[in-house]
Amino acid sequence: MAELVGPRLYSCCKCGNNVALHDDIISKAFQGRHGRAFLFSHSMNVSVGPKEDRQLMTGLHTVADIYCCDCREVLGWKYERAYEETQKYKEGKFILEKSKIVKENW
Repeated sequence: MAELVGPRLYSCCKCGNNVALHDDIISKAFQGRHGRAFLFSHSMNVSVGPKEDRQLMTGLHTVADIYCCDCREVLGWKYERAYEETQKYKEGKFILEKSKIVKENW
């Protein structure tokens, strides 16, 4: 009997809520507050906090922390605005910290 295999997902490490699809990864070469982080084109089942300007390694950005909708764990942030022209590709994208997510359906 064949098993149905769903999409590869990432879930909140605290409660297991699905927060991103593996296929939406743009880059694995990012740095978060707590180590490595992934840049995603989309995220799901997260809520977005208030916008704030933050000086990051690549310059000044307007970002908003993102939280798991179920347990409210901070998972990373959303890039709202990049001030440097070379960083504009990040606008509207999501950083999820590797330490805050777990793989599902791998």
